[in-house]
Amino acid sequence: MAEETTATTEAHGGHEMSFFNPQSPEFWVYAGLTIFILLAIFVAKAPKVIAEILDQRIAETKRTLDEARAIRTEAEALLATAKAQTAASAGDASAIIAHAEVEAKNLLIEAEAHAVDLTMRRAKMAEDKIAGAERTALADVRSKAASVAASVAASVIAQTHDAAADRGLVDTAISRLN
Repeated sequence: MAEETTATTEAHGGHEMSFFNPQSPEFWVYAGLTIFILLAIFVAKAPKVIAEILDQRIAETKRTLDEARAIRTEAEALLATAKAQTAASAGDASAIIAHAEVEAKNLLIEAEAHAVDLTMRRAKMAEDKIAGAERTALADVRSKAASVAASVAASVIAQTHDAAADRGLVDTAISRLN
């Protein structure tokens, strides 16, 4: 088949050179170079695989960061909404308190006016009752005075006038009628 070529050189001390001789240093150089080239070819795939794994981890980290940013943005929006609602609630509470104070003052003024009006009406009613009682008492006094005067007059007339004096009075009254 193939003939093996051997060459000797004097530079190397007369050693025989062969690419396939494991005893020669050239064999080991070529074997090392071949292993290096093969490793470079196969190992070149390893950095590519490592780079792909790292790219996947970077992409996953980016997605996680994007989700975190979205969550943070949403949380900030919720916080702003909550602060706005708190501020609005505080404003509403202040408005309610102010309105309640105004209503309380109005009710107090109305109650005072009602009390004054009620007092005036009661005073008027008392004055009317007193005036009515005075009229009733005065009428009673007049009635009793008239009754007493009539009875005194009757008693005086009965004592001072007799039947003859009564005839003269009756005759005078009849003559006036004609």
